[in-house]
Amino acid sequence: MPCASRIFTGFRALGFNSNHVPLAVRYHQKHNENYVVTCVGKAFHTYNCSRLGIISVSNSHPDAIGCLAVDAYLVFTASRNVVQAFARGKEVVHTYRGHDKDVHLLLPFGNHLISVDEDSQLKIWDIESEEVYLEMSFDNRTFQITVVMHPSTYLNKVLVASQQGTMQLWNVKAGKLLYTFPGWGSAITVVEQAPAVDVVAVGLANGEIVLHNLKYDETIMRFTQDWGPVTSISFRTDGHPVMTSGSTAGHIALWDLEEKRMLSQIREAHGSAVTGMACLLREPLMVTSAADNALKVWIFDQPDGGGRLLRQRTGHSAPPTKVHFHGSDGQSILSAGQDSTVRSFSTVHDRLNKSLGRASFNKAETKKSGLKRDVHRMPPVTDFASETARQSDWDNILACHRGLAEVTTWNYQRSTMGKHRLLHPRFDGDEQGAVAQCVTVSSCGNFGIIGYSSGHVDVYNLQSGIHRGSYGKPKAHSACVRGVAIDGLNQLTITAAADKNVKFWKFKDKDLLCTLQLMCQVANIVLHRDSSMLAVSLDNFTVSIVDIDTRRVVRHFAGHGNRITDMAFSPDARWLITASMDATVRTWDLPSGRLVDCFLVDAAVTSLSLSPTFDFLVTTHIDDLGIYLWSNMTLYTHVALRPLPSEYEPYLLDMPSTSRKMQDVAVEVEPEDADAMVVSEFKSPEQISDELVTLSLLPNSRWQNLLNLEVIKQRNKPKEPPKVPKSAPFFLPTVPGLEFKLNTAEEDIHRNKSDTHVRKSTLQPVSQFGQLLEDSMTTGSASFGHLMAVLKASSPSSIDLHLRSLSPEVGGSADMMIQFMKFIQWVLETHKDFELAQAYLGLFLKLHGDVLASDCSLVEQARKLSEIQVSAWANLQDMFNQSLCLVNYLKSATL
Repeated sequence: MPCASRIFTGFRALGFNSNHVPLAVRYHQKHNENYVVTCVGKAFHTYNCSRLGIISVSNSHPDAIGCLAVDAYLVFTASRNVVQAFARGKEVVHTYRGHDKDVHLLLPFGNHLISVDEDSQLKIWDIESEEVYLEMSFDNRTFQITVVMHPSTYLNKVLVASQQGTMQLWNVKAGKLLYTFPGWGSAITVVEQAPAVDVVAVGLANGEIVLHNLKYDETIMRFTQDWGPVTSISFRTDGHPVMTSGSTAGHIALWDLEEKRMLSQIREAHGSAVTGMACLLREPLMVTSAADNALKVWIFDQPDGGGRLLRQRTGHSAPPTKVHFHGSDGQSILSAGQDSTVRSFSTVHDRLNKSLGRASFNKAETKKSGLKRDVHRMPPVTDFASETARQSDWDNILACHRGLAEVTTWNYQRSTMGKHRLLHPRFDGDEQGAVAQCVTVSSCGNFGIIGYSSGHVDVYNLQSGIHRGSYGKPKAHSACVRGVAIDGLNQLTITAAADKNVKFWKFKDKDLLCTLQLMCQVANIVLHRDSSMLAVSLDNFTVSIVDIDTRRVVRHFAGHGNRITDMAFSPDARWLITASMDATVRTWDLPSGRLVDCFLVDAAVTSLSLSPTFDFLVTTHIDDLGIYLWSNMTLYTHVALRPLPSEYEPYLLDMPSTSRKMQDVAVEVEPEDADAMVVSEFKSPEQISDELVTLSLLPNSRWQNLLNLEVIKQRNKPKEPPKVPKSAPFFLPTVPGLEFKLNTAEEDIHRNKSDTHVRKSTLQPVSQFGQLLEDSMTTGSASFGHLMAVLKASSPSSIDLHLRSLSPEVGGSADMMIQFMKFIQWVLETHKDFELAQAYLGLFLKLHGDVLASDCSLVEQARKLSEIQVSAWANLQDMFNQSLCLVNYLKSATL
């Protein structure tokens, strides 16, 4: 299969913590730590309970996980009708196949695993051999299995509960039914082992909780909660006789088992049914999870025995509506969701994620009433804009809400909703039904502009929240404003509306400068401030690129088959990335005006943003809680961006998982794509043109200090040679006599010993470089290239030695010096290695200037070389002067 996208590949999914699948808790004895495992769609996360820090992320499953369970070593998951066992929280070590329907219950049972599918087919597997040990079938009409649990101390016994309300106790080793419990007239939803032997807690669909003794088939006590069916039950094991229960309303009840009454309650613990609950072993802590994408740890330290929230990991409980990279480092992503919250996600680490709160008309009253029954909750955010400038001084985020003319401010630094509510008095009168549609913030962080459905465009000061004027008299447009933008210097304001007009205004005076009429109604606009390029999406599913300096349409892109949801420019304004409701993401090349990349996704993209550092593309999708990061492959691999044909059919690209691991980018390449990659590969030639002066690209240290080698050697010369410490003899020699005196006669002999070595003769053989010069006298300039290669590979000291050896006094000759000057002349005429020729010639003249002046043949050759040198340098000097003249003119001319 060909590559779905040549530019982007899935990197990671952010914002997932839990879903409706109940959590599982395991205790690691060696680490002395409790770990909680939660499901997040096609993968599961493992967290430590001490800090709720993520420990591992499993490999992705082919389908969504339906249930999970843990034992001391493995994590078991069921994805449709396949059961898998994971080791170390990520690697699949066992796979169990055999169910015809989807598996919805799992129970580790010693060396065996019990699984139950939707047809109430119960299988017992041997964990190591992956073979079926026992298989039992139940009829859903008479006994539909809802819960399977193992009573403590009951050897080889399993308790099976049903939708019909009855329970059965089975001996799985013998495969025999031991006893049937008649039930309590309601479907059984959960069964949990109590700390007492023979006692289990049974949760019913009618809200009752029954503590039943299995040995005597007697009900010990009953409790009733008024919040609907019981979804989860757990018991404290830290010395307090307390049972906790969860409900579909998101409330948690705490029951005193000694006094047989409700001890306390935690209302609105979650925004949906509490499906996962576990009290930690011998600790006053409880972990809960729900389908609201929240994982919470509670501590029981209240005076009434109740619990309070200790730590939590939360994400959007409803799909995000808009995302945008905040700041220039590309590490923070702002997102607004349908749950009316604004959050910040980090691309570096999950611990940097934070919530800016939920939008509320009255924050004080919201704190009193609670989030779930909050009547002051504002509608979801539909559009927002942010700037990092002045974010530590005042609110720096501007947001408009669905169906409201009121615009709210938010503070990223303090992670809270701002103090200003921006609403013009006109919207309390004649324009009461107007709605804020779009917002933008100036690059300086001082001003915000709001566009309304009534056609008005207002300017506000973000520090004071004071209205600073409006564009147009009385309106900027006659139809709904779809987009507003400000250039980088606060000189120009651009507004676009459904009346097909894009208008350009003076930012300060608010005077209309120009009106650009387009072919169709405007849907949205995005401005790239650095390049002055404005992308305008139209209702006919096309995109127009407008240059705001010339105020003309410079590009037009067509290809989407449905409404364009969002657009984003690359940091260098070379690419425009667009997303549409046809579930495609397209990348357009602005210089060529062609489509260079296109891929399909599982669900249509609702919002996207490109990182300022060009490394990530972030997207949100319909009915999806996640925020997905896509890696830009052009940063670390060669990508051939050949334009795609107009009839190109995009391929489906897999969505990123929650794992940080990079997906495999080694995909199959079509033959024509391979040819394009070969053609597009560019290798710089050794010399572009004979008329151009070409440098050698050698490091400066190889040629720049050739004239100063003697100074460098003198400066680096040690002041005195290192001395070897004298080794003292075992017995110190002394002179015989009355006074103690050391015998130093042997040392004086060694000091006065004359040097008997013969000095080296000054006659030296011809060096390798000299031999090459002699050979070039017969071969001509054909061997000069090899001569230059030898000099390039030599160190500065070796080059100095080679040139010194040309002197007749040390083994050279006048003919060799003439040949060297011819070699330099050849280098200057070919216009290659210009800086090396200058450095080598300078060193040659410094070393042999006296010899050159005393020989007529050398003087004549030096004269010819001088003419070539003057001509080459004059040509280069003319080009320098021309460039400098042009630069000075552009700097000083008034354009």
